[in-house]
Parts: sequence; C-alpha cells; structure tokens
Amino acid sequence: MTLVSLSPIQQRRLHNFRNNRRGYWSLWLFLILFGLSLCAELIANDRPLVLSYKGDIYFPVVQSIPEETFGGFLPTEANYRDPFIANEIRANGWMIWPPIRFSYDTINYDLDVPSPAPPSAENWLGTDDQGRDVAARVIYGFRLSVLFGLTLTLASCVVGVTVGAIQGYYGGKVDLFGQRFIEVWSGLPMLYLLIILSAIVQPNFWWLLGIMLLFSWMGLVDVVRAEFLRARNFEYVKAARALGLDNRRIMFRHILPNAMVATLTFLPFILTGAITGLTSLDFLGFGLPSGSPSLGELIAQGKANLHAPWLGISAFVSLSIMLTLLVFVGEAVRDAFDPRKS
Repeated sequence: MTLVSLSPIQQRRLHNFRNNRRGYWSLWLFLILFGLSLCAELIANDRPLVLSYKGDIYFPVVQSIPEETFGGFLPTEANYRDPFIANEIRANGWMIWPPIRFSYDTINYDLDVPSPAPPSAENWLGTDDQGRDVAARVIYGFRLSVLFGLTLTLASCVVGVTVGAIQGYYGGKVDLFGQRFIEVWSGLPMLYLLIILSAIVQPNFWWLLGIMLLFSWMGLVDVVRAEFLRARNFEYVKAARALGLDNRRIMFRHILPNAMVATLTFLPFILTGAITGLTSLDFLGFGLPSGSPSLGELIAQGKANLHAPWLGISAFVSLSIMLTLLVFVGEAVRDAFDPRKS
C-alpha cells in the first residue's frame, strides 16, 4: 500500500510516526534484531550449515544425518564437534559452520578453565555455569521472549477487546457485573498466583501463555469499553440498527475500528509487560523448563555467580535494549494516533 492510497487521517498518523525519529528508528532496529533472532539456527548452531563428504552435499542444519554416513558406528545423529567425525569429514570434504559454533544447549567440554568461563575467541560472551555459550543463549532467548510476548499480546488483545466491546455495547447489568468481576479479578496478587499455578503444573511455553493470559487481558477492557459506551448512541449506530443489522455486525464492523485506535497505542506496552513477566518467572525458577534459552535464567545465573559478571551484563544489556526499543516504539505509536498532533 503506497502513501497515495492512504486516507488523509492515515497519512497524518504515518507522518506523525515518522516525525518521532527515536521511535521510528527504534522500530527498524527492533525489526532487524528480531529478524536476526528468527535466523538463530544460521547464526549459532552446533551443526554445520552445509558440508561436503566424498562428493555428496549435506545440509546438517536442516537434516538429521546418522553418524554411520561419515564412517561412524552409531545410527544416531552425528556429533559434528566429535574430533573423529570432524576429522573424517575434513579428510574427505569440507564444512561451513555458522559464526557461533554452539546452540543454546550445547555444552563446551573443551574449556581451559572451570565454568563459567570468561569471554574468549570461541565463546564470545563466555559460558554459563553449565558450560553453555552465553551468546547463543542470548540470541535464542531474545527470540523466545519476543515470540512469547507477541503471542500473549495478540491473545490478550482478542480477549480484552471482546470483553470490553460486550460490556460497552450492551451496558446495563452486563456492564455492571462485568466491572465487578474485573475489579475482583484485578485485585488478586497476580505474581503469587502465577507462581502457585506454575508450581502445580509442569510449565512449558503454552502453559505459561495460558496462565499469564488469565490476567493480561484486563488492561484493554477499560479503553475498549469506554469507546463502545461513547459510540453506541452515535447516529451511524442508530442508523445501522434501523437498517436491521445485527448487534455482532454493528459491534465489530462499525464501532470496533474506532475503538482500535486507542487499543493500538497500548499494544507495545502490553508486549513489554509480557516479556518482563516471563523474565520474572524464569528468574524465580517458575518459568520455562530447565535448559530453555531464557534471559530470566541468565539473570539468575548472574546473581548466583557474582564472580562471572559477563552473565549478568549480557542478560541486562539484551533486556535493556529490547524493552527500551519497544517503549520508544510505543511512544511513537501513541503520538501517531494523538489527534492533537498535526
């Protein structure tokens, strides 16, 4: 869609967003970092990107190749860091490795010092207390945190907008009982309940997503409800009722586009809240399963290993950059939808 095809109000919003240079370039920088993290397997991996063995070309990064193929004895997938396999392939071909020769769960058994090892030419950001490469865990952890936050934000938006739309459009007892329920539900200690629920079940990505969704949807209800309460008595809504349109079509086709203007300004901040919530649970040990690439777990390791400052610094810098960029983008989106800015 070109700028010419946009409506005048959309052109004004896009112009306002671009005028906020801090938010505009923050969006591009965040998209670049997120795009690189989506290609994490091509940047940090314990398997070669491509190799040649006795004239045949293989792509271990997307293939599971048994050790027997390279002169080994086991039918399981080859360990390309094994000196025997590596020497056999080099003697009969070549390998192209990613820049970081470790995945997020690869343990470096060839360290010259006890773990956690300081940064070196092999481990750019050092290793954690289990000998895993910190740089690889930061890249995979960045991707996991953003994907979790985006999924939770989208689900929260669907639930929150739907509840707010129903309350605001119907009003009366529906709105009254809905508000009382939200007041009680929002008064519950969210973090403690998340810890309790995470301790009862074995947490994984989808369990944590569902548990956090129980509380994250409430932030959008008041905004959408207020817009629907204001717009339900407008002339175009009355005209739509007079033409015989059903309530569902009036709500989601005619009123919702106006309510989404205020909703969109909250989305970057909901995303930052989802990421910090996941990080907090991982830091406390109630988040993702052990071994997952988690920035929260990296912070916990930094706290437990004060003699290894690269652990805490790596997690702090990655989280700071991620959340700062998202906050700047949120401020730019808020300015873009502000009718007082021309």
